[in-house]
Amino acid sequence: MKFFLLSDNIDTKMGMRLAGIDGVVIHEAEEVRQELEKAVNDPEIGVILMTNKLINLCPELVYDLKLNRKRPLIVEVADRHGAGQLSEAITRYVKDAVGITI
Repeated sequence: MKFFLLSDNIDTKMGMRLAGIDGVVIHEAEEVRQELEKAVNDPEIGVILMTNKLINLCPELVYDLKLNRKRPLIVEVADRHGAGQLSEAITRYVKDAVGITI
C-alpha cells in the first residue's frame, strides 16, 4: 500500500518526497478531479494526502469519495502555511458521516 500526495505547492511535495511519498502539484479544480480519479483507481494507493486548498476546490467530490468508498483513505494535510481550517473540515466530515454536530 502506497501513499500519494495531491498538493498545491512544491514545498509540501518536496517535504513528502523526503519521506518517500510521491505526488503531484496541481492548482485547478479540473486537475484535482483528474488526479484524484487516477489515484482512487490505482490499486496500489491506500492513502491519498491532500492539502486543504485543493480540497476546497472540489469539496463535494472529496467528501463523496470519503463517505462512499472504503479505499483509499483521503486525508487532509496542512501545507507550509499552517493548519488552515483542519478542525472545521473534521467537524464538517463527522457531521456529514454520522449526522451529529460536535
